[in-house]
Amino acid sequence: MAEPIVAGVAESDLGETPDRNWLDNAGIATVRALEDAGLALEDVDGVAVAGGNDYMPALVLSEYLDLEEPSVLEGTEIGGSSFESFCGHIGDAMARGRADVVVIAYGSTRKTGPGRDQSLEITHPVDGFVRPTGLFRPPGAYAMAARRHMHEYGTTEEQLAEIAVATREWASMNPKAEHQDSITVDDVLESRQIAEPFNLLDCCLVSDGGGAVVLVSEEKARELGVPEIAVSGVASTSTHRQDISEMPDMTTTGAAVTGPKAFEQAGITPDDVDVAQLYDSFTYTALVTLEDLGFCEKGEGGSFVEGGTTAPGGELPMNTQGGGLSYCHPGHFGVFVLIEAVRQLRGDYTGDRQVDGAEVAVAHGTGGILSSSSTVVLRREA
Repeated sequence: MAEPIVAGVAESDLGETPDRNWLDNAGIATVRALEDAGLALEDVDGVAVAGGNDYMPALVLSEYLDLEEPSVLEGTEIGGSSFESFCGHIGDAMARGRADVVVIAYGSTRKTGPGRDQSLEITHPVDGFVRPTGLFRPPGAYAMAARRHMHEYGTTEEQLAEIAVATREWASMNPKAEHQDSITVDDVLESRQIAEPFNLLDCCLVSDGGGAVVLVSEEKARELGVPEIAVSGVASTSTHRQDISEMPDMTTTGAAVTGPKAFEQAGITPDDVDVAQLYDSFTYTALVTLEDLGFCEKGEGGSFVEGGTTAPGGELPMNTQGGGLSYCHPGHFGVFVLIEAVRQLRGDYTGDRQVDGAEVAVAHGTGGILSSSSTVVLRREA
């Protein structure tokens, strides 16, 4: 079956955008991504949107962009893994001849916009039982999962801190990253405690911003003459909704299912991956995802990341833009892991930030409270 090609990627302005709403950030990112692909709004056949602060966000963004009768409208909301899941849905639509150009978009004003304080919001009946216990989400729930991993496998706070340090090394080379100054393991351990075992530097940023990815058919890609970054494998699943107590095993995420499926579809193994872009809402999120995708055995994530394995020059370059920990995190970070994976495969960078000879990338999104997982394998075609 023909594989969709990523023809363009872009972000909006990041950090604080108090004069914009989510639509503005999504729209700006969309226009920039289309320009990156050599396309315009009139070329767009469809949109896929998650996380917008509106009912039916795909329809709202289509109207905002003044798209004429889009043939693909996708708004399946599974949190930060939505965008990776969209790649599969769009690929199916293109295989059926329904579209040639579809934009995956996201926008948010999580830092400065209305509704930014949702820590006590009750959105599900289960919340009525969870909130009175004092558990605040997401940090408290993720912290419980991390603590369980420590109990089961002996993972340490120092090992979690290694991920934050490596990610910051990548961010130091990214002028768009919110935090670019170097940090040490001690800096992470001595930063303000948020929810044991997480300190401030174990936790992702809170940002405004948007991102967009343009998928095109193989025929359109040849017409455009863009580097062919193919979506070679996609898989998605969920283990529970939001309540961490409903997660079957807090030390194993849905990535243990989606990783093998996506890799098999693409005809690769973890050893074939040149660069990994993994959702890192917390240091533990990245660590457990590394295990579940098969880059190391279950329980060995802590030892795997020691010594700069995921840092510049390491065995597995990971989150080379600085990740949600240091670059940006406007709420649904999954679109940004796709953007960076594509840029690495295109060879957009110079110096140490560019992973030499990168041909295969994995982009993995996590949604909710370790709830949903989506894995995408991207390959640079000759």
